[in-house]
Amino acid sequence: MRYAVVIEKGETNYGAYVPDLPGCIATGDTREEVVKLIQEAIEFHIEGLREEGEPIPPPSSSIEFIDVAA
Repeated sequence: MRYAVVIEKGETNYGAYVPDLPGCIATGDTREEVVKLIQEAIEFHIEGLREEGEPIPPPSSSIEFIDVAA
């Protein structure tokens, strides 16, 4: 499966979350670290859903960049 991930740069670190998997988040010192950690978090989240017999939400979010005059 391929999930959309939102990565945000904070003042001192990076954060990431998955809109289709509520509660699935990660933080890291670098962008590369947070990408690695969110991938692990997604796998762990899905594993937990399976163990609990919960349905795995299908990927449905997408991302689009919009150019605007600033």
